[in-house]
Amino acid sequence: MSENTIDDIIIGQSAPAKELKKLIEVVAEAPTSVLVLGETGTGKELVARAIHSASGRRGRLVSVNCAAIPSELLESEIFGHEKGAFTGADKPREGRVELARGGTLFLDEIGDMPLSLQSKLLRVLENRTVQRVGGNDEIEVDFRLVCATHQNIQAQVDEGGFRADLFYRINVFPIQVPSLAERQVDIPQIAGAILAQLAQKGQVTTPNLDDSAMGELSRYPWPGNVRELRNVLERAMVMFPKQTVSAAQVRENLLRMKAPDRGEEMDALWEASQGLSGIDIASESGEPPLPHPAHYADWFSYFDNIDLRRHLRDIEVVLIEAALEKSDGMVSQAAEALKLRRTTLIEKMKKLMIEKPSQADASTDVAE
Repeated sequence: MSENTIDDIIIGQSAPAKELKKLIEVVAEAPTSVLVLGETGTGKELVARAIHSASGRRGRLVSVNCAAIPSELLESEIFGHEKGAFTGADKPREGRVELARGGTLFLDEIGDMPLSLQSKLLRVLENRTVQRVGGNDEIEVDFRLVCATHQNIQAQVDEGGFRADLFYRINVFPIQVPSLAERQVDIPQIAGAILAQLAQKGQVTTPNLDDSAMGELSRYPWPGNVRELRNVLERAMVMFPKQTVSAAQVRENLLRMKAPDRGEEMDALWEASQGLSGIDIASESGEPPLPHPAHYADWFSYFDNIDLRRHLRDIEVVLIEAALEKSDGMVSQAAEALKLRRTTLIEKMKKLMIEKPSQADASTDVAE
């Protein structure tokens, strides 16, 4: 059976998607540990699958969700146990580390692993041997480690909730997975792939999302990322089997979860043809333009409230950091790119606790 390629697993052709695929391709064949970072629902497990598929390793991809398994069972699950190690251990059992021999071990939500198990995992990584629960033998293991988390592990290290030595072991090659909002132009392609997967599972009720529906999906901010998109598409299969779905139905029935009124469907079709305000989903370069202020007019169609101060602060942080990165830390150039006075930018950097990139020459452009 042929392995899926990176393009088969990671769907999309936006700049963030291409950069993600490039990083996967670079690290795939190396034995290096990889730490996959990103928001919940962005597809971190798909990144692990793509790394394993492109690695050429003959063994299996073995996954463990450290947040989904109770801490008292997690040790046995990962490292295995011997007969009689605890009540109910009526026979020896290989752990996930052993099952991943010759392959890849994927530890999802590594930030939730208890400190006691972190010590044992560190020893396995250093010695390349594992000791089962209740056992004394050291069993040699050969696996490639990929970890993932949506948490800020560096902050956990600073607070004493995660071992610094283990963090340095797993953070050899970090990969940041972009949110769905950062790759809006990929949404129609991702949605099409998800619908095809659902159809292959015996679902013959796949709806047809017209262009206006795809446009509505692309406008939505997707706080739950790809996982939320999949849920919405499954909902569409239940509510609109074998039907054409319009923008109005996406907005009113799928995102807001209101049962469709069949008597209103013709009116909804007319509304859908007028509901899109000329938003360009993909420019000639394949990338969306900067969000237009008018895009926020639809916010309350999807959500009941918005923390305006926090949202505006987050936008400021992202744009200032991007300008500093582009200008190699030169505050004057970053201020010019942002159309701000240099002193104004310095004050904002102090207020928002933004530091210049480490490669910047402090003697050239000092922020104090």
